[in-house]
Amino acid sequence: MAQPGRIGMAFYQGLWSFDGWNNVNYVMEELKNPKQNLVWALLIAIPLVTSLYLLVNISYLLVLSSSEILSSNAVAVSWGNQVLGTWAWLVPLAVTLSTFGSVNGIFFGGSRVCYVAAREGHMPQLLSMVHVHRLTPTPALMFTTAVALVLVIPGNFSTIVNFLSFLGWITYGTTIGCLLYLRIKNKNLPRPYKVPTVIPVIMLLASFYLVLAPIIEHPQTEFLYIFLFLLSGIPVYFLLVYFRCQPKWLQMATLYLQLLLEVAPTVKNVD
Repeated sequence: MAQPGRIGMAFYQGLWSFDGWNNVNYVMEELKNPKQNLVWALLIAIPLVTSLYLLVNISYLLVLSSSEILSSNAVAVSWGNQVLGTWAWLVPLAVTLSTFGSVNGIFFGGSRVCYVAAREGHMPQLLSMVHVHRLTPTPALMFTTAVALVLVIPGNFSTIVNFLSFLGWITYGTTIGCLLYLRIKNKNLPRPYKVPTVIPVIMLLASFYLVLAPIIEHPQTEFLYIFLFLLSGIPVYFLLVYFRCQPKWLQMATLYLQLLLEVAPTVKNVD
């Protein structure tokens, strides 16, 4: 009998392969004609990647038996050994190149989130600054790198995927819930992008399932740590942002780092 919690954890592994579709949303300020180009980027990229992934998995199933797939530590490598022979080294090389592309997109999008959040006053001011010559958000990029290095400390890929996916779907569900709230509460807001209400409703229900099923079916202490980490942002926000309680050492650190990194504050482009 299928267990809902294990199905949810399995979905984490599968959905992780398609994660990245939202990175372009984070950098809309960088896009030319975003009302048109964002839609085209999503309509072209998501079906293309989905089709390629389906074809790759079909090739795995045609070449490898179920026992070979279950016993393999890297299905793509096993497939390469049988199909490509002495050229099997092309598979890990392709995976490496793909990884660099994925890291580049996530690095670009993730740092942009920190940069904009800081510019809006939700994170330390230093993260909203850009390099005076290269015009890149250097502090935000460095902060994103530091967080990524901390997250890889456990060293277990499946654990990282499961817990980051758990946190990610909490974020997705919250965002979609806010979208539905605004659609009901403020019906007259300008909406350059609009989809039928049933689509965000389905996404919200899927988010509930992917978050609650693993907790109910197979509760782990790590889930509690994730919730505590998520909730830790509330006192930090109220202390540093809402009440603007910034100790002198934080101001001095911001000043010294600003000089060291050669960065300067920015203003939001309202054009």
